[in-house]
Amino acid sequence: MKFLLVFLLLMLAISVGASAQNASLPDSTRHNVLFSSDSVLAFTLTSSFVRILKDRGDTTTAHPAQLNYQSPQGETVTLPVKLQVRGNFRKLWNNCSFPPLYLNVPKKKASHTVFASHNKMKLVTHCEGEEYVVREYLVYRLYNLLTDYSFRARLCQVSYVDSAGKRPTETRWGMLLEDESNLVKRNGNLPNKLRQISMANMDSLHMATLAVFEYLIGNTDWSVPYRHNIRLLTVPTIKNPVPVPYDFDLSGIVEAFYALPSENIGIASVRERVYRGISYPSALFHQVFDRFNQLKPQIYALYANDSRLDSAYVKRTLKYFDEFYAVINNPVKIFLGRAQKNEVINKPKEFSAVQKKSTPRLTTSKPATQKPIVKKK
Repeated sequence: MKFLLVFLLLMLAISVGASAQNASLPDSTRHNVLFSSDSVLAFTLTSSFVRILKDRGDTTTAHPAQLNYQSPQGETVTLPVKLQVRGNFRKLWNNCSFPPLYLNVPKKKASHTVFASHNKMKLVTHCEGEEYVVREYLVYRLYNLLTDYSFRARLCQVSYVDSAGKRPTETRWGMLLEDESNLVKRNGNLPNKLRQISMANMDSLHMATLAVFEYLIGNTDWSVPYRHNIRLLTVPTIKNPVPVPYDFDLSGIVEAFYALPSENIGIASVRERVYRGISYPSALFHQVFDRFNQLKPQIYALYANDSRLDSAYVKRTLKYFDEFYAVINNPVKIFLGRAQKNEVINKPKEFSAVQKKSTPRLTTSKPATQKPIVKKK
């Protein structure tokens, strides 16, 4: 009897300790297991991909599919899911032979799986070149270093199996993106649906950080007023909305073969950097620059240590970073020169500053042949 009492007390202590430990975990770990790991997630999708790949109209259909993956215990987990073609540019046949998809997972059936608490997620597919997926994934990782108010991504190896056997099975790089509802839940915020709101009405520190980040990666494909590739968060502890960027495939750092700058920007290549933010007091800019300088080792290491990247691409990217850091550590011309003129203005004007640095030769017509991770069966 005494032994039983001691045993029960021991189990109670362990249970309480485990509960306390779990309570101390951040939301990203407790409720966002899918995006709390940096390991590659492998899974198989089985569906009528012949039908799915033809479904590229203005309104697309959700197609039934089956998802299989191996749990950490080695068990095969099977989930009924739905796949739906999405996107704008990459949905077109001329741009992508394999368009991006929505992956819709039933919440109840996925409650005890790696997909728990997730429902409709974006699946970035290989389109015409697998390495572009890895490159864009690393851009999300870059912004994760800067702030928790950022979308998280999970790199995947996805096997696509045609249920009718009309297409060969292929395994490719893919990327799952956190849904906005999970981003909001993870940070304890509220989504902000305001439209036609200017950058001057954003939280200054987060807006400046985003604008300098977009400059770092050479991205001009975004707009706060038009909510283009931007989501807004209402944060209880911050007076003004916080902008969150996404969709970086047209940025210079990714070097996608189809990436061309808008004619309105005034640059010949997406590798040419343009600061598209607004001017701020020099003290705020320096606060942002200090943050980038603090993270410089991690930013460089993210690319230098990734064996999935082509060595020539890594070399170009590190040089691209060198050019960025040379600018922010002597920023009078592009940032502070204009900011100092506007320090006394309550609502600063938007401006564009162009940095024309070395532009590597990019393929603009046809992508290089990409080998799948696993040979076609």
